[in-house]
Amino acid sequence: MTAAESIVAGPGAGDVMLPYRVVVRRPHNRDTVSLLLEPVHRAAPAFRVGQFMMLYAYGVGEIAISISGPAGVGGPLEHTIRAVGAVSRALHDTGVGGLIGVRGPFGTGWDPESAAGRDLVIVAGGVGLAPLRPVVLAALADRERFRRVVLITGARTPGDILFRFDQRQWAAHRVEVRQTVDRPAQGWTGPVGFVTEPLAALPLDPDRTTAFVCGPEPMLRFCAHTLLRKGIDAADIRVSLERHMECGAARCGHCQLGPLLLCRDGPVVDYATAEPLLSIREL
Repeated sequence: MTAAESIVAGPGAGDVMLPYRVVVRRPHNRDTVSLLLEPVHRAAPAFRVGQFMMLYAYGVGEIAISISGPAGVGGPLEHTIRAVGAVSRALHDTGVGGLIGVRGPFGTGWDPESAAGRDLVIVAGGVGLAPLRPVVLAALADRERFRRVVLITGARTPGDILFRFDQRQWAAHRVEVRQTVDRPAQGWTGPVGFVTEPLAALPLDPDRTTAFVCGPEPMLRFCAHTLLRKGIDAADIRVSLERHMECGAARCGHCQLGPLLLCRDGPVVDYATAEPLLSIREL
């Protein structure tokens, strides 16, 4: 093991910090970038769609970042990072050739395979599209297994829309893409408003629909309630919950939400599990 490959105390393979090198840096806007990482020596274990890694900016710190690329074994990792603090800024600013420590994978997955034969409704707010991008890619990789695939994305402004080219490509491959923004800009001709508005207008078959929702917590609640009013069972609504994660291995307790430790029991849970917890203000 090299000096850059250290072991963090704990029992699992995900507790090994592995060095990865940035091979592609893809800026999306002023504060968000996708990094394609390749292992320097050996790859992290295989991951499920919806899991996350702990990414370490050498000399700065470590944070949890969802995987935004397709699931695979032993290949590159893709992470989409918004610069909002010291660690995320350091990761965001890492150039091609730079090293990033990777530990994981951790957490639960979206499990799109369990929705085979059903309609998929994918709702993403802002950078919430990054953890949901692997769901779209998984559905497109085996498109005939699913009925409708609907993607509703929201952003603050048109300039904040993520994966613009990807969304155009998805729309050309039988994905119903609907975009909305909070604040329009010159040249924007699309809808203005929250993602709940196109979601509320969407005709759905409640008995054959599975929904995946990721974004700010208020958005999760409003979208889930919209889906519940359409008759979709809470167990068929999956949301990604966010709390501060320090260890990624259910030891430090920073990500506790009631009886859940989200690095282990989440971040993806069904809304039947999430709703009673999100209704408690103290949590």
